[in-house]
Amino acid sequence: MAYDTELAERLLDATAALADIATRKMFGGYAVMWRGNMLAGVIGDDLMVRVGQDAYEEALARPGAAEMEFTGRPMRGMVTVRAEQVSSPEQVAGWVDRAAAFVGTLPAK
Repeated sequence: MAYDTELAERLLDATAALADIATRKMFGGYAVMWRGNMLAGVIGDDLMVRVGQDAYEEALARPGAAEMEFTGRPMRGMVTVRAEQVSSPEQVAGWVDRAAAFVGTLPAK
């Protein structure tokens, strides 16, 4: 599956201030890892974001957000955000901040 390379660039720009960032192909798309933990990524035209269990419901209530499903099962703690809601660098940065708030609590791998 191809992914939106422009969205991937916006995602990389939004994570530039974080140390220990790595990228890889994952879920048929593009993933950004922070300290060895998945932070966010791009699947097709959409952003996927790891927000954790505690912030999951609040994240789903935001415009364009939906459950992330992989192999037909929802992945609680991860959401996808439709392309039209992450078309600007500021929108992507807002989601990266949400993801970093959770992933920053995880031990480095």
